[in-house]
Amino acid sequence: MSRILLLDDEEPVIQSLRRMLRQSLSAEVAVEGFTDPLTALRRAGEVIFDAVVSDYRMPVMNGLSWLREVKALQPDATRLLLSAVSDFHLLQTAINEGAIDRYLSKPWNDRDLANALREAIELGRTRREQRRLADERRRELGTISDEEAERRRLEMLEPGITRVKWGPNGEVLLEGDADLSGKT
Repeated sequence: MSRILLLDDEEPVIQSLRRMLRQSLSAEVAVEGFTDPLTALRRAGEVIFDAVVSDYRMPVMNGLSWLREVKALQPDATRLLLSAVSDFHLLQTAINEGAIDRYLSKPWNDRDLANALREAIELGRTRREQRRLADERRRELGTISDEEAERRRLEMLEPGITRVKWGPNGEVLLEGDADLSGKT
């Protein structure tokens, strides 16, 4: 199943995008929408998304900063900026540094946006498959260990699963747990 994550600080925009995508894309595409960038970022650390779409102007964190964070968590996800912002320099910088794969303007054309998301889903799948094949070849060549190849495979399935906090006595610390020094 393919997954798309939508982020916009306006709930009516999320609802409108979901409605349009439900009509335009197959039932095999799960769409999750968020109005809070931090909640959306946590979700991106839990589940693999083929494509992520963000508005630019939002409280707490702008869309470009958010997409940079998502790229660190999920480098294979296709990142789209959907915004009324038309600052050419900002967009050029974002594209050149690889923070976004595509810019789409608001207001959007439903057909064009649906087509862009179909392409984004396919690009996300292709990137993951290329990464998997490259890691398989590196393992065969001995440039990465079997353990590293498995770690990478697990990260592609469950982002963050291999990032474990260890306590002073070798215990695994869960989010919010404190170690013996009182730090979390």
